[in-house]
Amino acid sequence: MTFEGTIGRTLAESTPSFTEPPHPGERAPNIVVVLLDDTGFGQFGCYGSDIDTSNIDALAANGLQFTNFHVTPLCSPTRASLLTGRSQHAVGMRGVSNWSTGFPHQLGHIAPDAATLPEVLHDAGYATFCAGKWHLAPMDQCSAAGPFDHWPLSRGFDRFYGFLEGETDQFHPDLVADNHPIEPPAKPDEGYHLSEDLVDQLLKMISDSKGVRPDRPFFAYLPFGATHAPHQAPADYLAAYRGRYDDGWDVHRERCFERQLELGLVPPGTDLAPRNPGVEAWDDLPDTQRRLAARLQEAFAAFLDHTDDQIGRLVEGLRSMGELDDTILVVLADNGASQEGGPYGVMHEMKFFNLILETPDEAIERIDDIGGPHSHTNYPWGWAQCGNTPFRWYKQNTHEGGVHVPMIVHWPNGVAADQAGTLRHQFANVADIAPTLYELVGVTPPATRRGVEQQPVTGHSFASVLQAADAPAANTLQYFEMMGSRALVACLDGQWWKAVCRHEVGADYDTEPWELFLLDDDWSECHDLAADRPDTLQHLIGLWWDEAERHGVLPLDDRGFELFGARFRDRSPHPVDRRYLYRPPMSPIPAQAAASIGGRSFDLTATVTREPGDEGVLYATGTENAGISIFVQDDRLVVDYNAFDDHTIVTSAIPVPTGDSTLTVSLRRTDGQTGLVELSVDGRPAGTADIPFFMRMISSVGSSVGYDHGSPVSTHYAAPFPFGGRLHSVEIRLLSREAADAAAARARQQMAQQ
Repeated sequence: MTFEGTIGRTLAESTPSFTEPPHPGERAPNIVVVLLDDTGFGQFGCYGSDIDTSNIDALAANGLQFTNFHVTPLCSPTRASLLTGRSQHAVGMRGVSNWSTGFPHQLGHIAPDAATLPEVLHDAGYATFCAGKWHLAPMDQCSAAGPFDHWPLSRGFDRFYGFLEGETDQFHPDLVADNHPIEPPAKPDEGYHLSEDLVDQLLKMISDSKGVRPDRPFFAYLPFGATHAPHQAPADYLAAYRGRYDDGWDVHRERCFERQLELGLVPPGTDLAPRNPGVEAWDDLPDTQRRLAARLQEAFAAFLDHTDDQIGRLVEGLRSMGELDDTILVVLADNGASQEGGPYGVMHEMKFFNLILETPDEAIERIDDIGGPHSHTNYPWGWAQCGNTPFRWYKQNTHEGGVHVPMIVHWPNGVAADQAGTLRHQFANVADIAPTLYELVGVTPPATRRGVEQQPVTGHSFASVLQAADAPAANTLQYFEMMGSRALVACLDGQWWKAVCRHEVGADYDTEPWELFLLDDDWSECHDLAADRPDTLQHLIGLWWDEAERHGVLPLDDRGFELFGARFRDRSPHPVDRRYLYRPPMSPIPAQAAASIGGRSFDLTATVTREPGDEGVLYATGTENAGISIFVQDDRLVVDYNAFDDHTIVTSAIPVPTGDSTLTVSLRRTDGQTGLVELSVDGRPAGTADIPFFMRMISSVGSSVGYDHGSPVSTHYAAPFPFGGRLHSVEIRLLSREAADAAAARARQQMAQQ
């Protein structure tokens, strides 16, 4: 920085020069963006639902309600687009940040040449805060070891409080404050729930800033974990919905659709889309399936209701500070309702990612756990499609059910009073929010930032729409893509068309069928005109390929779940020799930064020194719903392999000696989905057992060394159950397939001889 004064021999001969910090101007409004997760078009009360979202509804009644707003079909891409005003592919986030494929469109983080909203606003003089879900950094970089280049504080936020993964347990979250992991401030039996904590922390950040610098506006980003699975809510919210959904998804979807028509949210003449494949008529379901499905929907409704009340607390907090009227408050969802609960719904969502189809007869045994700490639930397809009323398909799909979501803008000082409570039917996309906010606050994103030439902001400002219900849509050409599924919305000669292809993994991109819909007459994509208008369809497909080239969508890549596996490479937490060495004390290690034991054979060796009676956890990963815990108790080495509440527990046949000892646990994946576990104490065999189901994806909650972080993996102790002796180290060595097979054969032989 150049000094612009003069320096003489004395103060009298010198002229000072002071640097003025940036400021956006005295009239610059605050900005608050509230993002909900996996929330469909028809799930807010003001969008037709019977769920109590009175606080969101009040924002709509006093603001503007958008009926034709679109996002990407998945969380990380939407967040990347929201925070940059650009295509998700162009900024490196075609899928979730857990994936890195070696191509520019899937970096696992936002590219450095795509400045974010908080970066641009911070440079202009805004205070910037984030509380909630990030999911925009490579997850193998999200441990206490960093690097921190793509954490919130490195992408423009002054403060951060929340979690970095795609989901977390709402009662036992993996929390980060700024750049370091922390423990939750309370436990569920003390009334803790993450959504409440997030709002508490965000209000404190805002109050701290405004109390000292009342002249400085703020940008606050509140991306809730809600309503992503696990669907968890306080007991009184769960009780309020008991029995509400016993009449089923068909009845509730019809009611929602009727309300949407009455409210003018969908055009007259729109059809309610037929049930998606795999969604059966409610009345045809067996009683057990109905009971389970109804209870799972109750948990979702309670979760959303509770989240709405936290939004109400945020609004009241802003009002009490005198900041609400001069705050642009945007509420939206990141994609449509989730299909990840499968046809029946699940008690443990990780079963979906392990390709387990949990039957209602299995899940019903624990129906009273649904929605509480001892559950990780997601609802079935029928309720997900109900949440996406009136559309087809779900999250992950480029049909409207995956990408057409609610959005509300509330700004008393910026929206004319006679416009409050009105609808906006213009097409808009998530990439359009950032340029709209830039225009409203009078900030121009830089062409170059910190020496890096920036991509152009390609979203379209819809600021004019806020003042005039009849203003034309600014965005008239929008592509969509997700794991090979494609779509394009375009306005041609005053008519709004959509071409869409639901890709099947492995199908030929050039020959698989596209559908064509005239959205002016067919919002719910029920009447395919592909055969009637082949020229129009081919024109739109050509436009899609043009947009794909322009925004860096290529190469098309239909890989998904398989990309969650760790890739062993240099400068990674996953060493090439597959040997991990941990020495406590250590912070919790996020799942993708920890030893990659899911679905793999491995040896874990702990070296300890103990006195008589010393006990506790040596290593644990996961939660009370699914995980592995290795601990010493009653002078014995114990392994609890908790495969979705099916506990395989092995206790060493010989005691763990006092003094120094080496304790080894060997887990082997055997044929198909089974496994076995073998214990040894100082090299002496101490016990073996079969594992009926060997988990490939264990949990979104990671590992802890020397204690059990979060909820207890095992029912044999209360967390954190720290090891009372001295734990010198824990070494985990992953085995090659050949070595694992040989070791498993030896263990089988030993078991047969016992």
